[in-house]
Amino acid sequence: MSASNGIDGRRRPDRAALVIAALLVLAGIAIAVSTSRMGGVAGYSPVGPKTFPYIIAAGLLGLGALTAIEAWRGGFPERETQAFGPMAWIVGGLALQMLTMKTLGFSIATGLLFAATARGFGKGPLWMTVPIGIVFSFVIWFIFAKGLQLSLPAGPFEKLF
Repeated sequence: MSASNGIDGRRRPDRAALVIAALLVLAGIAIAVSTSRMGGVAGYSPVGPKTFPYIIAAGLLGLGALTAIEAWRGGFPERETQAFGPMAWIVGGLALQMLTMKTLGFSIATGLLFAATARGFGKGPLWMTVPIGIVFSFVIWFIFAKGLQLSLPAGPFEKLF
């Protein structure tokens, strides 16, 4: 979806950018409202746990306003057509990881995500990227689980170690 030229040669408002601007403003409002409802320790000091969320909310509101202005002017460059195949590989890999993390364990589930992401970026055949991803993921699991004593989901492969 791009901002195309109207009948009189001017660019029409960029609807996709206006949606992004609205989402930025909504996120800023949500953060500001949530922060204003903080109680306990957050309420006694002018500079404390409430300060940075308010700064972030103000930044999001400002970015939303600036994005809306540029979208209304048609100031964003034309976008390329979106290729949905690569996105489907990456989102599918993420869904597969979330569905298999507890049963297959961190290494295998994250290795499958690695391979799907590599495929989405057009790199390597799956027969090569799946084992590479599993090895990289196992190294990460080993560092976190054994070296740092942090708990990551362990599947049959990790239980061998």
